[in-house]
Amino acid sequence: MKKITTMIVALACLFPSLTMAAGGDIAAGKAKATAVCAACHGAAGISAIPMYPNLAGQKEMYLVNALKAYKAGQRTGGMAPVMAGQSAALSDADINNVAAYFSSLK
Repeated sequence: MKKITTMIVALACLFPSLTMAAGGDIAAGKAKATAVCAACHGAAGISAIPMYPNLAGQKEMYLVNALKAYKAGQRTGGMAPVMAGQSAALSDADINNVAAYFSSLK
């Protein structure tokens, strides 16, 4: 049992992004999302245009990871060039905040 516990702790140290929540500021995320995301994804995270996904209610860490992947050029296809440009202007705090905002919506 001690070996398993030690292994879990070691893995948690190696992969902190898998064990920590983004913990963004919802109010700051709403302000940023209104300025950056609303044109395509809607102010409340519900897109009026079928080709753009709804973001309301998505899991916070999914959104964080997706935005960081777009920013790093690791996500391709579809609207990736547009998202790469949009995410390039976001700081890590902005990404956490936007993710917290959209995940808080129903």
